[in-house]
Amino acid sequence: MDLRFGDSKPTDEERAAIDALLGPPASAWEAPAGVWMDRPDEDLRWARGGRAARDRRDQLLPGLHAVNDRIGWISEGALDYLCRRLTVPPAEAYGVATFYSMFAVKPRPATVLHVCTDLACAAAGAAEVCAGAASRLGPGSGVTVERSPCLGLCERAPAALAVRAGDPVRTAVAAPATEESAVLAATAPDAAPEEPPAAMAVPQAGDASLVLLRRVGVVDPGSLDDYRAHGGYTALRRAFAIGPAAVIREVTDAGLLGRGGAAFPTGVKWQATASQPDQPHYVVCNADESEPGTFKDRVVMEGDPYALVEAMTIAGYAVGAHKGYLYLRGEYPRALERMSHAIERARARGLLGDDVLGQGYAFDIEIRRGAGAYICGEETALFNSIEGYRGEPRSKPPFPVEKGLFGKPTAANNVETLVNVLPILTMGAQAYAAIGTGKSTGPKLFCVSGTVARPGIYELPFGATLGDLLDLAGKPPALRAILLGGAAGGFVRPDELDIPLTFEGTREAGTTLGSGVVLAFDDTVPLPRVLLRIAEFFRDESCGQCVPCRVGTVRQEEALHRIADRTGAAATGDIALLREVGRAMKDASICGLGQTAWNAVESAIDRLGAYE
Repeated sequence: MDLRFGDSKPTDEERAAIDALLGPPASAWEAPAGVWMDRPDEDLRWARGGRAARDRRDQLLPGLHAVNDRIGWISEGALDYLCRRLTVPPAEAYGVATFYSMFAVKPRPATVLHVCTDLACAAAGAAEVCAGAASRLGPGSGVTVERSPCLGLCERAPAALAVRAGDPVRTAVAAPATEESAVLAATAPDAAPEEPPAAMAVPQAGDASLVLLRRVGVVDPGSLDDYRAHGGYTALRRAFAIGPAAVIREVTDAGLLGRGGAAFPTGVKWQATASQPDQPHYVVCNADESEPGTFKDRVVMEGDPYALVEAMTIAGYAVGAHKGYLYLRGEYPRALERMSHAIERARARGLLGDDVLGQGYAFDIEIRRGAGAYICGEETALFNSIEGYRGEPRSKPPFPVEKGLFGKPTAANNVETLVNVLPILTMGAQAYAAIGTGKSTGPKLFCVSGTVARPGIYELPFGATLGDLLDLAGKPPALRAILLGGAAGGFVRPDELDIPLTFEGTREAGTTLGSGVVLAFDDTVPLPRVLLRIAEFFRDESCGQCVPCRVGTVRQEEALHRIADRTGAAATGDIALLREVGRAMKDASICGLGQTAWNAVESAIDRLGAYE
């Protein structure tokens, strides 16, 4: 793609897809190439658009989605037309389009079958499903089969997602997937079986002691009235009653730490955002949970979507924001449908909009879909993605509370962190802080998958042990290893089940809690192959912005390939190289991806003796 506009023209369908998003062109200057003679007199006197068009740069990602959804891929003509509409240099737009795995810039069939081959699905036989589906869906089938990183359906592994382009785009999920169910989802998505309810992913569903998951499986996720009948919007009413400063004080006194992995105090983040004089302020919900083994945010959004709408509204009120963005994984079609419906209903009932609950406070939420990029789980990369740039992390400082989305003060939290605000306000900070431990307060959601009897989302108070959790999930009799925190986490041994599941407890044990991933492996799972898959994942997901990560993830994968089937002295040289590369990535990478890419491999070598 050149820096200049080319002569390629969009098809009528491609133009319709873009115009449906952006509206019809206001000027012939936005028209495709080849229509110079059609310009009216006023267009020959001045060029309209300019700053106004450039200010819509953030519509680039939705525009790419619009074309990809309608056609199945993004042609040069469609990209050229979108660039004209938004006055974005074509080379920059091409860089964005090729950054995301769900987009294609070369012709491909209208239907794509994504088969997850990540950790939980690989252990459940995903390779056989993928190979079988690919052999049955050969050339001429109108379907392309792609190996996919984690689809966030780990409790139903192996998983497959079929996406058929059109107006509207159609999707179907097969999980647990067989060769036959995957082929059916791809060839006849409308005839594929309906997904099970979100409550099926919550083995504790209906338990009266639950706090965060108490409504999942109890309320109709599509009914605002049902949500309100079960305590919905009580927390927002209390927030309005006590005021923004008191809301932040309650969150601070409750000791709520971020649940996305960094464990940063939420009250401190909100206070820092609220105190910034620069306006406007923004709230961003990071629902791009792409860590292999993580699916808790999906279950919350599918099973209790109004809770997130209410929590984002409270966050906006507390930090002085009037606009919130929900950045949602592109691989979550049902969560997208549920959250879109919830936002529309809340807006229609006066719970979003210009006058929320008649309190004179204006707040609204806009959903932005990701398109398959693990790095966009990093908050500054997420900001770049929303703004229409490649999802590459920014250097800090300045921090997001000072200059975040669109260069303005921004409070960014993940789904689990935000929904914790509701019980803080309904039960009070002291009662909430009494749950868990002194340094890790409240309940925590854990994503348990792998070779356990009852995979799913479990809610436990901080302080429960790893053994307690695995007993609930059905620990395999021949437990070989447990991966805590996902691909960016670390392995622990079967004799370390007394590790307390708290931020401080896992740190003292030399591992990490991360986002709450607990992946159990029995002795049927070849550990060197698991480590190789982790290395392949980080190689693929590195944004390439910094050398330590861009080169280090490749070198790590190469070394693991060489020693995949070797142990002892034969692997000594490559293990030494892995340590050197790992230290360089940890010390010099610009963001958490490179800094943690070596963690799981290191822990497997040192704690499990993977290559002895």
